[in-house]
Amino acid sequence: MGTLNSVRSRLSKSLQSPVIRGTLWKIAARISSLFLQSAYFLIIARSLGTEQYGLFVGVMALVKITVPFSTWGSTHILVKHVSRDRSLLQAYFGNALWITLALGSTLIVALLILNQFVLPAHFPWVLLLSIGLAELIFARFHDAALKAFLSTDLFGLDAHLNILLSISGLGAASCLLLLNQSATAIVWGLLYLASRLVTALIGIWLVSRHLGRPKPQLGLMKSEIRDGFYFSVDLSSQTIYNDIDKTMLASMSTLSATGIYGAAYRIIEVGLIPVGALLGACYAQFFRSGAKGIAGSLSFARKIVPTAAAYGAIASLGLWLCAPLVPLVLGESYIDAVSALRWLSPLIFLKSVQFFAADTLTGAGLQGWRSSLQAGIAIFNSLLNLWLIPMYSWQGATFSTLISDSLLAIILWVLIYIFYRKQIRSRSG
Repeated sequence: MGTLNSVRSRLSKSLQSPVIRGTLWKIAARISSLFLQSAYFLIIARSLGTEQYGLFVGVMALVKITVPFSTWGSTHILVKHVSRDRSLLQAYFGNALWITLALGSTLIVALLILNQFVLPAHFPWVLLLSIGLAELIFARFHDAALKAFLSTDLFGLDAHLNILLSISGLGAASCLLLLNQSATAIVWGLLYLASRLVTALIGIWLVSRHLGRPKPQLGLMKSEIRDGFYFSVDLSSQTIYNDIDKTMLASMSTLSATGIYGAAYRIIEVGLIPVGALLGACYAQFFRSGAKGIAGSLSFARKIVPTAAAYGAIASLGLWLCAPLVPLVLGESYIDAVSALRWLSPLIFLKSVQFFAADTLTGAGLQGWRSSLQAGIAIFNSLLNLWLIPMYSWQGATFSTLISDSLLAIILWVLIYIFYRKQIRSRSG
């Protein structure tokens, strides 16, 4: 009886930890989203086929490269300040919405002009506009709402809003399925836009109801311009080395090759959902621990990384073994996605250890170093793609991705070691 009471006491104490509660909520939300997103992806891939799906992937990749600059890091700045002082929520949430609306609209116009006069393969402007509005404005509103709940430890609402995103996406995909022969990338783009608009409006309403209406104070952002730039460069760099290969494949290879590679990469992203759940739950805690410098954020990371790495290794092996099932699920046109998925499967392990290294630097106030490194890797990845894709198509994109992510993971942990030793020496002296 005493042992049972002791176990209950330990369990109750553990559940009081924001990280554990947040992780449990995130995992519950991500597991739900895993099934919803898998169904959503299956419907889209089968309904559109490799060429139309490749067109959608190419446009989405182009838009995502600019996404981080549509917020200027305002959502991450929100977490940094609100995780330490909750009273600042309404001001920083309002700032995030206004900055996103202004910069997102500007970027959409720039993309339309770039598409018309610069890109070698002109994408349909209706598709580019739809994805631009969905990703650069409405999806960023939704993300700001998530960050608001995350920074105030309201993990339940954060989880519900995450699930809502997947439900709305599945609803849009179901509408595409009903259209059958009329399903095209443009039609899907319009349905995707509608789903993101709905989730954005609901997210803003939920934050207003539970935390107060947004009350922007743009003057607060003057001192944050540099950090906002660092966050934007960092996120844009991540997007470039994650997505530039898809845009380049659509322009320099074939839409079919883009669809094959995009489908395999999407499966990798689904496999990373549990890691994303843990990462999201820990994000605010990295800032709190990082108030003590790199030693503080590294101490926190050491508690998490072994679990994330173990999952990454098991998931990578699992996807390699299950790759032959892809054409059975998505259709025979995706037969080459088996090889693509097997080559890309180590990414889950690499990113599992890479993500937490990056947040260790961010939490310690070393965002500038993180951003510079990731920008350098993004340039390196683009040059590799420029060389390898014309010769090897999607295989070249795969090689470039593996090389770039391996290099990034190694250098991030080396940087952490260097700054940690520097801090220890300064304390000793």
